[in-house]
Amino acid sequence: MFILFRTLARLCVLVLVCLAITSCEDNTIEPSRYGALEGVVLDSRTNAPLASVVITTSPATSSFTTDAQGKFSLPNLATGKYTVTARKTDYTAENANVTVEEGTPTSVTIVLDKASGSNRRPNNPFSPTPADKSTGQVAANLQLKWRVSDPDGKSDSLRNDVILYESNSTDRRLVLSNSRDTTVAVTDLKYNTTYYWQVTVRDKAGEVVRGDIWSFQTSALPDNRFLYVREVNGNTDIYSSDNAGGALQRLTSSAFIETAPQLSPNRDRIAYTSNVTGQFQLYTMNRDGSDARRVSVLSVDGYNNAGLGYHWSPDGSQLIYAHYNELYRINRDGTGLTLLATAPEGRHFRECDWTAQGNRIVVQTVGTNIYDSELYLMNADGSNRTLVQGNAPGRLDSPTFSIDGRQLLYTRDVAGFDNATGRQLNAHVFLQNLDGSGLTDLSAASTSNASTTSGKPAGTNDLFARFSPDGSKVIFVNSINDNLSAPEVWTMDLDGRNRTRLFQNATLPDWR
Repeated sequence: MFILFRTLARLCVLVLVCLAITSCEDNTIEPSRYGALEGVVLDSRTNAPLASVVITTSPATSSFTTDAQGKFSLPNLATGKYTVTARKTDYTAENANVTVEEGTPTSVTIVLDKASGSNRRPNNPFSPTPADKSTGQVAANLQLKWRVSDPDGKSDSLRNDVILYESNSTDRRLVLSNSRDTTVAVTDLKYNTTYYWQVTVRDKAGEVVRGDIWSFQTSALPDNRFLYVREVNGNTDIYSSDNAGGALQRLTSSAFIETAPQLSPNRDRIAYTSNVTGQFQLYTMNRDGSDARRVSVLSVDGYNNAGLGYHWSPDGSQLIYAHYNELYRINRDGTGLTLLATAPEGRHFRECDWTAQGNRIVVQTVGTNIYDSELYLMNADGSNRTLVQGNAPGRLDSPTFSIDGRQLLYTRDVAGFDNATGRQLNAHVFLQNLDGSGLTDLSAASTSNASTTSGKPAGTNDLFARFSPDGSKVIFVNSINDNLSAPEVWTMDLDGRNRTRLFQNATLPDWR
């Protein structure tokens, strides 16, 4: 026991000695560093300096107030991060985070807003464009404009929402949301329709004002008699216009190909084909491009038939279309699909037309080579098929009846060129009687322009010919034969004279 006691005593002495030695070592103490903070407080509405604003900091230092110039200064602040708070009666308190560093004073500007209790609501929006209850507004692309103001002088911070809706509709379109803009473009409007619109204005404090409900009426649907296909930025779509290219309307806008437009004989619906499903199907739509409906179940496809092989019935109640080696008739609503004819062995149906005179159909058949082409006449029920134009040298395309149904119009490459890509070198427009007599080459006719010797420029093709509604002219496409240049739509008289260009960058025209 004695030995144990002595050992513990020695350990205690050793610990006391160590503590004494440690207490004698020097401790390094960081010197204090100081900086300064200076700033100014401004009114957010007028940018004027605010006096008598109480300034405090966190971590806490002394409390200061701004002078007549809205300035304050906090000297001898220990370096580090601070939150500076500015408070004044009738204003919303505002915080600012700063870092005070040694040496040059740190500067800060604090902007105070009027407290909500003293904030006034924005004024009602005013000066609408179009003017309230205006008529005849362009439906394709309309700009809505208005003006706003704020009684507190903060108009530049106002935010706008705009809703737009049709008459007799509860479907509200939010066309602008939480924006400082006072103008917005609206598209896809219907013709001859009354629209209502309302602007809601919101200020920074959250006060909201809903403006008056304004209205405007769009113009009547233009009676565009021309349809054609145009490729713009890689998109192939359908357009309509008058004969000078005016009142231009883009009727389709998908990322797929919409092509081969035809206005119905009663002029109420436009038929066209689209490959949106992966194959070309037949559709119809209103003349303004709305209410697109798929008609076909079987595709409009086949040898060299990328959606081209179809046509309206003379009364507009049905359509015929080619599906590989079969020719079908279908009601315009997609019902009543009926097989009319099957092509000869190894051939497919392609382009076609239907005349009320004798209720007959003309249809093209092609082999795997597009240059292997024939034209047949048949009754509307597919019976009594008769060869009317045999396989001739050069590519043959686009058969169509004259208005009286007694003649056929078609195009043929007189160069007799046979190329696997289907390229043509010198396609002309031909007119002949149904029995093959009276053949006339319209593209070779002399022109009334004395500066040229031929109606068709060398190195070009005349393609996709159709009769005008009164039968006195032919509308067609002229294109440079390199298959690279943009096609153009032209017209000419039935004798080939007076060739006149209508539209550039356009093809597959229809004129009703």
